[in-house]
Amino acid sequence: MNQITDITPQVKDKRRCNVYVDGRFCCGLTLETVVKNRLKIGQMITEEMLSEMQFDSEKNTAFDKALAHLSATRKTEKQMRAYLAGKGYLPSVIDYVVEKLYTYDFLNDGEYAEAYVECATKRKGGRLIRMELRGKGVSDEEIDRALAGRTEGEEEESAKAILQKYMRGKAFTKENLQKAYRYLMGKGFEYETAKSALKSLEEFEDE
Repeated sequence: MNQITDITPQVKDKRRCNVYVDGRFCCGLTLETVVKNRLKIGQMITEEMLSEMQFDSEKNTAFDKALAHLSATRKTEKQMRAYLAGKGYLPSVIDYVVEKLYTYDFLNDGEYAEAYVECATKRKGGRLIRMELRGKGVSDEEIDRALAGRTEGEEEESAKAILQKYMRGKAFTKENLQKAYRYLMGKGFEYETAKSALKSLEEFEDE
């Protein structure tokens, strides 16, 4: 058992309190939770009891913050978990929020991947898109499904368009073409795609 040694209102949010146990900060709780559980200074309490109170106190607040975070752009599950963890929420609270978001279809990594591919397809190659989606926590299965609609022809057309924009105003020298090739590789295009795009550029110069 531990002893509650202080309960103070938070400076930035008067609807919340800081709870101190054995002289050290323990957690933040809503004023409603403190009143409902009749917490007071000197009261003996277990860590389990405080964890339950914190979960009850923060699950709805965390869900509201998650919805606000989603209002600008769609997020992956990994991104949402990282955001809530950064706000200091308990793992149990994060699990609750994520499950609830899935229930309302506010989280869907598959749809996120499809939208990401559609947006990035004119600016990046499939290899880079795959790497970025992996970094955002999307599974390989979902990535494969999202990239399935991207044909080799579309990939090559994207590479050509990016290359022509990169070479605009530049001389068609060997050095510049080598830089252009490295640029395409850096954009996530495969070797053959980059090579084909360069070849079309040389044909364009001949014309």
